[in-house]
Amino acid sequence: MKNLTDEELMSMVAKDELDYMRILYERYHQWIYNFFIQMIHDSDTCEDLMQTTFYKAIKYRKSYQGGKFNSWIFRIARNLSYDHFKTQKKRYDHEERTEVHLLKEDEDKHDDILKLQLVMKKLNPEEREIIVLSRFQEMRYLQIAEILGSTENAVKIKAHRALKKLKKLFFESVEI
Repeated sequence: MKNLTDEELMSMVAKDELDYMRILYERYHQWIYNFFIQMIHDSDTCEDLMQTTFYKAIKYRKSYQGGKFNSWIFRIARNLSYDHFKTQKKRYDHEERTEVHLLKEDEDKHDDILKLQLVMKKLNPEEREIIVLSRFQEMRYLQIAEILGSTENAVKIKAHRALKKLKKLFFESVEI
């Protein structure tokens, strides 16, 4: 059982052999959780979204038509993160203003990690996603392209632009 590929396991799940999802969960739950934590920075929400990802994978198992399992499951996770950003936008805007205010009040006490997290929130979700997948999840551009339904070259260009924007925002003075 452990020697089966992800694709073989998901094909079994799609045929209603749901016990195989446990193996896929063990292989992917931490990876998906890390994706959410880099995007959202709230462990409880990330845990919920990670669980929802696997719930949806089971619910929509019949839609799995083969292909790379990791791309398929990450598309589910990606859609959930977009839904989350849509429903939480006002709350995040308020949190960002609060964090900017704190950073301006006592900038010497905050390290570069806090500043990076703050600047990451200024990127739009698509830019943040590309950076998280390529830099934090260490995915190859081709794999990201499969997840995003794009080409490898388009992903490389988007990643380059997002990193350039991130660098610019990081080194600019933080304004309210």
